[in-house]
Amino acid sequence: MKQKIVIKFSLSSQKSRSKAMKIAVGVAGVESAALGGQDKSQIEVIGDGVDAVQLTTLLRKHVGYSEIMSVSAVEQKKDEKKEDKKEEAKVQQLVWPNTASQFVYAIPQYHQYQQHPDPNSCSIM
Repeated sequence: MKQKIVIKFSLSSQKSRSKAMKIAVGVAGVESAALGGQDKSQIEVIGDGVDAVQLTTLLRKHVGYSEIMSVSAVEQKKDEKKEDKKEEAKVQQLVWPNTASQFVYAIPQYHQYQQHPDPNSCSIM
């Protein structure tokens, strides 16, 4: 079940906003993340099975003060459900061709070195 999580974090600079976005997108299960609120100090995360407490803890460690504002379920429309089923069916029908016969393997060639006929002679002089 998809859920929408809104987290408010401390606003100090554009760098902290981009850092918060990177952290939010890196959490498992996140499908989309966007900045919200009047001063862009809230991050809205939509995903399936996202741990809101873990995300808030990560934001506290790396960005600064953060708190969970709301967690709500997001319902999918009937059209989106049908599209998801169609996409799953398309993915299952794909077959990857066997391309192993197209490659030509190079055989390594070894160099043969010849020894000088007289081992006591110096090649420099």
